[in-house]
Amino acid sequence: MSSDHITLTGLRARAHHGVFEHERRDGQEFVIDVTVWLDLSVSASGDDLGKTIHYGELANEVVAAVERDPVDLIETVAQRIADTVLAHEPATAVRVTLHKPSAPIEVPFGDVSVTITRLRA
Repeated sequence: MSSDHITLTGLRARAHHGVFEHERRDGQEFVIDVTVWLDLSVSASGDDLGKTIHYGELANEVVAAVERDPVDLIETVAQRIADTVLAHEPATAVRVTLHKPSAPIEVPFGDVSVTITRLRA
């Protein structure tokens, strides 16, 4: 894994994931942090956007991945995000943290999240 990386922090999406009927019906905000590892020397040496991952487009793709097709588990959504990122050829690895700050928990809390790291096969 290259030490070069692009990080997107605090992306926000409204989606309807969860095991409870009210989560599916009402939806809630999800917050996404993504780090993608890639060799940035290739794009930097030629100042070529085509040799890297356009982080603006990636942000849109990640949010779209969260907003579509409701599922029960945020683990499933995190994997969907990882697959979306790794579909970009320059990506060699990705770390996804998916936050569910309004999770249905009965005690006071600040945040709930899952974090996964995936390498290109």
